[in-house]
Amino acid sequence: MTAPTALVTGAASGIGAALAKRLATEGHRLILVDRDGERLEATAASFPAGTELLTADLTADDDLARIEARCRDGLDLLVNNAGFGHPTRFLDTPIAAEIAMARLHMETVLRLTHAALPTMLARGSGGVLNTASLLGFFPSSTYSATKAWVINFSQATARAARPHGVTVTALCPGFTRTGFHGSAGMDTATIPDFLWLDPDKVAAAALRDWRKGKALSVPGWQYKLVAAFGRALPPSLAGRLLTGTDMRR
Repeated sequence: MTAPTALVTGAASGIGAALAKRLATEGHRLILVDRDGERLEATAASFPAGTELLTADLTADDDLARIEARCRDGLDLLVNNAGFGHPTRFLDTPIAAEIAMARLHMETVLRLTHAALPTMLARGSGGVLNTASLLGFFPSSTYSATKAWVINFSQATARAARPHGVTVTALCPGFTRTGFHGSAGMDTATIPDFLWLDPDKVAAAALRDWRKGKALSVPGWQYKLVAAFGRALPPSLAGRLLTGTDMRR
């Protein structure tokens, strides 16, 4: 039997690397995408021979089109994981940086999913796993707004794809021990230990929920409670509760 093929963006570190590691262990043939080629090679050094490494900046037109074309070649699983946050608030952030984040979190997810789904639907199997964020349930920042889009898009696409045997899942992690928060300029010193998740456990939960056909995956009992709370609150109240916070993931 031919090994299933999975393409993972943002695969050089954090949740993306954890997902890639688990998929490799499960026997997938991997196509790993990241803008940091050196770090990607270092991450993939222990992966099986035949792992395909693609260095690409998905906010650049040519690179995005190249990965889009690779998705059209046929995949069993697409993992849209690439993302970043800003160390400054909206009006203190250059608009070009905001546009780049919006493009990576929304246009890239849209285009790669659009490219990968047709062969999956024709075959009647496969799926897409989109990394969103717990903050997608709370109107707190431009980051949370893009992740709310990922959740909404994933749920809508899941409903359309499910009758054809294809599963689309939005992964909504809370605080996870990766390099994300440091690069986003967040002060995490006051966050209690029980709120931190391990990226390997997040990856395991995400793939388990995807295989169960769930449109939403929220790892960790504590974050399941937070997500339920956030979805039940009126947006205006949720926004007031988050005023002055600096949590981006």
